[in-house]
Amino acid sequence: MSSKIEILSTELLEVHRPLVQDLRRLANSLGLEFGWHYLLDLTWIISQIDLTQSKMVLDAGAGTGILQWYLAEQGVNVTSVDRSSRQALPLRFRSRYRVDGLRHDDLAPATTLIRHQLAENQFRPLFSSLIYGVSGALKAKAPGEVVIYNQDLRELIDLADNSFDVVVAVSALEHNPPENLGVVVRELMRVLKPGGVLLATLCAAENRDWYHEPSQGWCYTADSLRKAFDLPSTVPDNYAHYAELFSRLKNNAELRDNLASFYSRSGKNGMPWGKWDPQYQPVGVRKEKEKMDE
Repeated sequence: MSSKIEILSTELLEVHRPLVQDLRRLANSLGLEFGWHYLLDLTWIISQIDLTQSKMVLDAGAGTGILQWYLAEQGVNVTSVDRSSRQALPLRFRSRYRVDGLRHDDLAPATTLIRHQLAENQFRPLFSSLIYGVSGALKAKAPGEVVIYNQDLRELIDLADNSFDVVVAVSALEHNPPENLGVVVRELMRVLKPGGVLLATLCAAENRDWYHEPSQGWCYTADSLRKAFDLPSTVPDNYAHYAELFSRLKNNAELRDNLASFYSRSGKNGMPWGKWDPQYQPVGVRKEKEKMDE
């Protein structure tokens, strides 16, 4: 596959139905919920990764999202980067996966987390974590490892050049304004190996870039994405079908009827107060890094 810009079609859900089912099962077992379009993002990204060859992956803007855990279960070693701290990563993840911190203070010891919850009388979260921990401990650890790195994506100062086979970003880069997006992309490309690929999903805008206030994310035109990702004009996109793809998205019952519960609790998200009313659609950017001359 070559570089491209692709608004994500709801057909991905049917084309990759077994993967969708696997992701749903994994999310349920981990107590996670999907962002309203994340099944599209995840299936698009995963379907383009050669898991037999890609053993070192950077998950940019990972949070505690499912992609890093899915990849670890496939034997991939994942460096999980997010500017929000995961130092107190819940026990349900630690019990099931081999998890470490890149630096000493990126991940607190599990014993520290338990002591803190006891001191704060947080019995319910602790009990819930222990239940997840016991059930997870009954299973073998996933073959891959997740390394937690709490750092701004603009300055991955602890990561060497040409370190990763693949860099992924699930609906994370749109939280960068236009003046910063290119900076982040260049830093992600720096740590990507020659011949490797960057796979990022963002939000699409048909005619002009605009800011979606509730989710605090930018929606980008194809031209803006080409500029930010330093892609030539010859790189294909499917923005000519923007209206048709958006109509299918708005009328997709599977996504509409399975909104995560967290949407109904706030108006500051991608689907304010849990009302199905998509204002944007996801778009994937695939950028390959040129191989070095032999």
